[in-house]
Amino acid sequence: MFGSKSKSTIDSLIGLSTRIEGDLHFKGGLRIDGQVRGNVIADPSLPSMLVISEHAMIEGEVRAAHMVVNGQINGPVYSYELLELQPKARITGDVNYKALEMHGGALVSGKLTHEQTEEPVLKLAAPAKLIGSNT
Repeated sequence: MFGSKSKSTIDSLIGLSTRIEGDLHFKGGLRIDGQVRGNVIADPSLPSMLVISEHAMIEGEVRAAHMVVNGQINGPVYSYELLELQPKARITGDVNYKALEMHGGALVSGKLTHEQTEEPVLKLAAPAKLIGSNT
């Protein structure tokens, strides 16, 4: 349906009172309400959804296909599909995205880089010949 977003399920939850020190690798959907000091990396070969809630804080690199951020990230962010920055999102670090949705109130202190998909190049089957030309 037009304007609808893909529905993803959350497979894992890091609770509000949980603190993780070290890198976190995941598949599928992950919601973070607590704190992570380390990189948060989704398996790039599979669809992924990462939700960073209002009270969550991540210190490290974050990589996922689809992200919804309403908390704090200190580190670079790489979104392979859609990055949604909710009103209380705070990112200190460079952001690389394919598609970006940024709500009023969200803050990014870093460089925003749009990762373009390769567009097909139109090639002519034969060299063009000008009509009325002697060549």
